[in-house]
Amino acid sequence: MDAALTDAFEANRPRLKRLAYRMLGSVSEAEDAVQDAWLRWERAGQGVTDPAAWLVRATTRLCIDRLRAAKAERAAYKGPWLPDPLIEPLTEDPVERAEDVSVAFLLALERLSPLERAVFLLHDVFDEDYDAVAETLGRTEAAVRQLASRAREHVRDARPRFSVDQEKALKLMTAFVAAARNADAAALSDLLAEDAVMVTDGGGKRKAALRVLVGRDDVIGLLQGLSWRHGLPMYENFEVVRINGAPGLLLRLDDGPETLAFEPDAEGRIHAIYAMRNPDKLRHVG
Repeated sequence: MDAALTDAFEANRPRLKRLAYRMLGSVSEAEDAVQDAWLRWERAGQGVTDPAAWLVRATTRLCIDRLRAAKAERAAYKGPWLPDPLIEPLTEDPVERAEDVSVAFLLALERLSPLERAVFLLHDVFDEDYDAVAETLGRTEAAVRQLASRAREHVRDARPRFSVDQEKALKLMTAFVAAARNADAAALSDLLAEDAVMVTDGGGKRKAALRVLVGRDDVIGLLQGLSWRHGLPMYENFEVVRINGAPGLLLRLDDGPETLAFEPDAEGRIHAIYAMRNPDKLRHVG
């Protein structure tokens, strides 16, 4: 393969992976989509005057095809669905902005059609002009603007509206671990927002709640029940990492890894807990 084509692709690979992950909510499927784009680039790259635009166009269309093909599979998913956790060492500067990869934001994208998602990400997140987005999707600029407006209505409140100090977030997690380990209802009540939610994704492969837990008492009830029945060994062996742009926990359990992502509110309480237990979504975890 021509070295110039390889260099052009590699220069764009990080951007393509970031786009594909947001489109698909899956680390492995994002990598597969980018690999498919590479195969197309091998065949068609010669003579392309704007490699970046061509590769974004190819990757976007591949992701749209994957989303449409996965519609029935998503509908039959056992229990709540969460995106694959995007994990980085906490000591490094974040590669991704938290507001663009937070679990709440990615869940909001799930409410969009594949075309709405593509338009919103390309224009509002990746700063593509409307005319470029229209060319990518084979739509008129007017249609693209309408899709973007509709998408914004769905995701308007999903992005974090404030930044959480990392030190405060770490203290909040440490306090949560201690309270959960001891099944301390009073301490958990102080840490959790009244409208807190907890989402556990086992995908039918590992034990997990089959519904979203809603409200402080519902979350505390689950944690106390687990503690009374089985104990909580998950809080004995863990690593603090960055998950989807914010501090979280990577747990090392006998039956495999698990991640816990936390979403604090403006008052410094935990508004949401996202627990990933599906082993298929944790294959990229070292």
